[in-house]
Amino acid sequence: MKKFVATVFACLLVLANPSFAENIKFTLHKLDSGRKGNTVLVIGGIQGDEPGGFNAASLLVTHYKILKGNVWVVPNLNFISIIKRSRGVHGDLNRKFAAIRRTDPEFSTIEKVKELILDEQVDMVLNLHDGSGFYRPSYIDRTHNPYRWGQSIIIDQERIEVEPFGDLGSIAGDVVADINRYLFSEEDAYHVKNTRTKLGNVEMSKTLTYYAIRNLKPAFGLEVSKSFTTYERAYYHLRALEAYMDLLGIEYEKNFQLSANSVKSAIENNVQLAFYGNKIILDVKNARRRLGYIPLKKASEIVFKPSNPLIAVVEHGRSYRVYHGNRRITRLYPQYFDYDFSIDGISMNVDGNQKYVDFGKMVGVGKSFLVESRDGYRVNVIGFRKPGMTSECGIPIEQNHIEQRFSLDKTGQIYRVEVYRGEKFAGMVLVNFSGDHESLIASNPSKPSPATPSDWRDASSAPTGR
Repeated sequence: MKKFVATVFACLLVLANPSFAENIKFTLHKLDSGRKGNTVLVIGGIQGDEPGGFNAASLLVTHYKILKGNVWVVPNLNFISIIKRSRGVHGDLNRKFAAIRRTDPEFSTIEKVKELILDEQVDMVLNLHDGSGFYRPSYIDRTHNPYRWGQSIIIDQERIEVEPFGDLGSIAGDVVADINRYLFSEEDAYHVKNTRTKLGNVEMSKTLTYYAIRNLKPAFGLEVSKSFTTYERAYYHLRALEAYMDLLGIEYEKNFQLSANSVKSAIENNVQLAFYGNKIILDVKNARRRLGYIPLKKASEIVFKPSNPLIAVVEHGRSYRVYHGNRRITRLYPQYFDYDFSIDGISMNVDGNQKYVDFGKMVGVGKSFLVESRDGYRVNVIGFRKPGMTSECGIPIEQNHIEQRFSLDKTGQIYRVEVYRGEKFAGMVLVNFSGDHESLIASNPSKPSPATPSDWRDASSAPTGR
C-alpha cells in the first residue's frame, strides 16, 4: 500500500560524538495541497519526554495527505532532548520565548521557530504536549483537578483581536466537543483550560503559545494525559489535530483507520533507513540489538534518508546508534567500501517469477529466490554459505539455507542481499520471507461516525463514514 508522504526528507548528516547534539536539527515539513486555504503550524517535541506529541506530529507528516489548505509540521523541535528522553537537555525550551541569551545553545532554534510562527502564511499554531493527570475545572482528587494538564486544550486568554480565528475560547470549546465524541472512556473527557497568562502567569508568559498570542497569532496548547500509552496519546492528539483541521477548512485524507491500534501499528512499522541514494536500505522496526558489517561508504560522512522524521543515526565510537524518537532501536557496526555506481538494481527470480529489483527495495519471498548472474558482479547473501562459491548468483535460496542470526529482524524473516563489482559495493536488496515487500498499514481514509461514545481502541468496532 502506497504511503502518503508529502515531503521528501532531506538527507541527514550525523557527525561524531560528543558534538552530535549540535548536528541533530529539527525539521520542517510543509504539507501543501496546492489549493488555496488556511495554514496551520503544528509543533511536536518541544519537550523531549512527551512522546505522544512528537509521534502524532510525525504521523501527520508520513500518513496524511492534504487536499486543501496547508499543514506545516515540526515534529522534532527539541530533537536532542527526544533522543535523550529529557524534558530539556539545555533547560525547558518552552520557557525561552520571552527572553533568551545569545549564548544559550538553543538561541538559534528559538529564533527559527519564532520566524516560523510569524510567517504571514501561518493562520494558527498548535503546540503538542503530554501532561500530568487529568485537568478538571474543580478539584476531584490528586489526579483530577485544576492543577493538572492532561486531556485539555490550553488557551492563554479568551480572545485576541484578529479575524477570523481570534475567539480562542469558542474555538477550543468546539474542538473539545469534537474530541469528546471519540473517547476510550468517560474519564478521558477533554476540557478547556484558560491559563489567563496576561493576568500574571509568569511561567506561561515564557511559552511558545503566548509568544504567538502576543504577536496576534491564534495559538493553542494540546495536552494529552501521560496516564496513557504512547500510541493512545498519539491517537488523542490526532483526534484534536483533525478537529482543528476541520475547523480551519483544511481537507485531508489518511491511509489508516484512526484508532489506537492502527496508530500503534503506524508508529511501529514505519522505521526504515536508506543510505547514499538508496544504495542501502535497512528495515529496523524489529531489529536485532546489533547489526554487523553494514557496507558504508569509505572516506565519506554518513548520509541517510529516514522513513519518518523521528529517526536519527548517531556515531558512537566505532558504531552508529539508531534512534526512533526516544527509543534506541539498534546499533550499526560498519564495514567500509568504495562504491560502484554502474548499476541500480538486480534481476531476480522470486518464487518462479522474474523481476528487476532496484537497490533500496525489499522483496517479499514465499519459498525461494535466485539472483540472476551478471558478468563482472558477485552477490553475497548475508548468512548464506556454500563451500567453494565466490558468488551466490544463480543459486535458489530458501529461508532455511540462511543462518538466522544474520537476519536484520529478531524473528529471522529479513535478510540482506549485497552486490559487489570487484571490491566495490554496488548496492543492497532486502528479502523478506514473511512475504511483505514494504511496511503496510490498512488504508481507510474515512472518519468514524461519532453517533454514540465508543471504545476507539479497536478499529474493527468503529463504524465508518464521513
